[in-house]
Amino acid sequence: MTRALVLFAHPCPESFSAALDARVRAALDARGWEVDACDLYAEGFDPVLSRAERRAYHDAGANVASVRGQVDRLRAAEALVMVFPVWNFGFPAILKGFLDRVFLPGVSFRLEAGRVRPALTNVRRLAAVATYGGTRLRAALAGDPPRRVVTRAVRHACRPRRTRYLALYDMNRADAGRRRAFLDRVGRAMEAL
Repeated sequence: MTRALVLFAHPCPESFSAALDARVRAALDARGWEVDACDLYAEGFDPVLSRAERRAYHDAGANVASVRGQVDRLRAAEALVMVFPVWNFGFPAILKGFLDRVFLPGVSFRLEAGRVRPALTNVRRLAAVATYGGTRLRAALAGDPPRRVVTRAVRHACRPRRTRYLALYDMNRADAGRRRAFLDRVGRAMEAL
C-alpha cells in the first residue's frame, strides 16, 4: 500500500484550496492509498525557524529534535502532495516554514564534499496543487517561485519517478465552471500519480 503525505496550507476550511485538498485525499483514498493528511494550520505548525534550530541546522540528528513528528511523517511517505494558494508570488508562510524547518540536512539532503545529494528517496511521487490569484503571465514574469521550488528543489531532494505541478492561474476571475474543471483535473491527476 502506498503511503502519501498530503500537506495542506490554507487557514480557511471553506476555501477553494480546502476543496482541492479534499479532492486530493478522496482520489488517493479511492486508490487504496494510506493518506496522512497534514493540515498545517489545524495542527498549529510553527513555521518560525528559531535561533537554536538554525545553529543546529547542520548537525544531522540533533537538527530534527523540534520537528521529529513531521520528519517521521515525511520519511514514512512514498508520495508527497502539497496543496496551497500562492500569495504574493510565494508559498503561504506556514508552508515555507515547513520547508525551512523540516527539509533539513540528513532529512531531505546530504552534503557530500560540498555537494547536495538527495536524501528523501523514499518519496517516489511528488505533486503540488496550487492556486494563483494572477495570470500565468504575471507569475512567469515574477519567476513563478513556488513552481520552481517544487519542480527543482523539492524534486531534487526526492528524485521521484513522477512529478506533477497543477496550477489554477487567475483564480481571482475563475468562475464556478473553471473551478469545477480544475477540481476534476486534480482528481484525474491523483488517480494517475
